Amino acid sequence: MQAATRSRLTLACILITILLDMIGVGIIVPVLPELLEELTGGSVANAAVIGGYLVFAYALMQFLFSPVLGNLSDRFGRRPVLLASLLGLTFDYLMMSIAPFVWYLFIGRIIAGIAGAALATATAYMADITPPHKRTHRFGLIGAAFGLGFIIGPVIGGELGELGPRVPFFAAAGIAFANFLFGLLVLPESLPKANRRKFNIKRANPLGAVMALKQYPSVLWLLAVLFFLQLATQALPTIFSYFTVEVFNFTSSTIGRTLGAFGIGFAFSQAVLAGPLSKGIGEPAVGIVGLLFAATAFAGIAFSADVYQLYLFIAVGTVSGLAPPAINGVLSRQVPDNSQGELQGAVNAASSLATIIGPLGATQIFSYYSAPDTAHYFPGAPFVACGIAVVMALLIFGIAAWRFELTHRPSIADHPVAPDLPPPGQLRVAPIEDDPDDNPPRR
Repeated sequence: MQAATRSRLTLACILITILLDMIGVGIIVPVLPELLEELTGGSVANAAVIGGYLVFAYALMQFLFSPVLGNLSDRFGRRPVLLASLLGLTFDYLMMSIAPFVWYLFIGRIIAGIAGAALATATAYMADITPPHKRTHRFGLIGAAFGLGFIIGPVIGGELGELGPRVPFFAAAGIAFANFLFGLLVLPESLPKANRRKFNIKRANPLGAVMALKQYPSVLWLLAVLFFLQLATQALPTIFSYFTVEVFNFTSSTIGRTLGAFGIGFAFSQAVLAGPLSKGIGEPAVGIVGLLFAATAFAGIAFSADVYQLYLFIAVGTVSGLAPPAINGVLSRQVPDNSQGELQGAVNAASSLATIIGPLGATQIFSYYSAPDTAHYFPGAPFVACGIAVVMALLIFGIAAWRFELTHRPSIADHPVAPDLPPPGQLRVAPIEDDPDDNPPRR
């Protein structure tokens, strides 16, 4: 009973950590276009280009350093890596809040990118404390905390933005530091020393992290799926503010409330629907459903003629929240338990590579099709490109599910011994079981 109580408290702690982290990220989204216009004196199209380069700098650092931090968390534990990342985010927001020039923003984003392993480390943390057959549901809870942060953060940021474009950055810095203190005082370590493995610099880089997982062929296919999905979804928060300001004259408050409403539906899909649907029709089918809804939503947003159509397709897009936990659930069962940090480092590297390309490409497309003197005015063009990326993810996922029989494939995480790795053992934070009678399916 005490072990079960500790497990549930641990789950609550990591979810709160993710929630506070995403509130801090979401707070700045509605006001970034206004801050960039203030610093540059340019148009919305010009601000979108600079915003794309800011995301590029952040994503490039994440791409380079996420495998390092993932491997460090496999060696030294999740807690110190997570705490260090939260301190880095605090400094980032402070830099951006006082920025007199645009290059201050770039320094802040570079620091945040280096330290931005919070989500990947938290996902590995969740894998540590959850049995393999429950990971889709637990990853859904991570997505729900992510989505809930995007409910609260943009709403707060939009309202605070009415006081000035810098005010939300001060608030985000305070939340990130409070999150650090919370983790320092409350969050336990999830990876016992008996389960850790040596740090190998050859594997602590984007290519090395992926190559270390090539002995599991299905992982490479699933990483490609996540890459194309993230190519689209990482572009969405970057371009949405500029798109709605240009087309619908949204204020920062309206942007925040709209993203908040999207977050409610997205969190509901991940926390309430993903787990039961995975049990009923299987994780691959749930992933395919989520990807179909995502493709439909992007296409619909691109051609929305009024705000009512926009809201309709945003609502459709909330069901796309089914895809990430289902795909991550399948992925986590393809590698041994003592490689979960390395896997999530590779996942984060793939996502970061997509974030390097996606937002930069989306903002460049937006700028080209919405510039005042353009002969091809179509601000929705970036969302068409996002829809094409999701279709690519859907095709690759369907092929992988058929080729590797992912619906019936045994979980490697149930038999955690891998070549070139020490046996991880089973001494760990007690797995979280919702239902005592809900035993893992027989293989």
